[in-house]
Amino acid sequence: MDRTFILTAELDPASFAWLDGLRREHFPPERNLLPAHLTLFHRLSSAQTGRLDDFTVPSAPIAIRCDGVRLLGFGVAVEIRSSELERLRAALRTAMGGDFSRQDSQGWRPHVTIQNKATAAVARGLHDELQIKFAPRAGAVTGLLIWEYLGGPWRPAGRMPFG
Repeated sequence: MDRTFILTAELDPASFAWLDGLRREHFPPERNLLPAHLTLFHRLSSAQTGRLDDFTVPSAPIAIRCDGVRLLGFGVAVEIRSSELERLRAALRTAMGGDFSRQDSQGWRPHVTIQNKATAAVARGLHDELQIKFAPRAGAVTGLLIWEYLGGPWRPAGRMPFG
């Protein structure tokens, strides 16, 4: 059986620390198996990730903007904006080719989940609380991270730093 991989954007240290702190504070601890992450693709094959060996990564970090909070129904996410990151994701999709999952074939709305698997009322409360005090902030994507999916937790499988 082919292994399954996930591709995420590596966040600059300050953005990661802020987002991971929010995740640790608000994600149900018994279900928080992962650090904060910005997923580019949720389900990739070995063949697809193997094609990344020939992919030329950007020569410098990509600017992003943490632009707001989004209610996910049973959780909350911080929205990420970056037209350059969207172009990179499109180029990655072309380079990897093959079949993509339904989730990866839909429109991409970049975000970092800071709460999930909560009740709708708890999620709404956190969303409302964060929305009141949220201030947009700049950050950067500094590379790509490849993870092997292990049925819950993820194991690092590769890193492609920019520059």
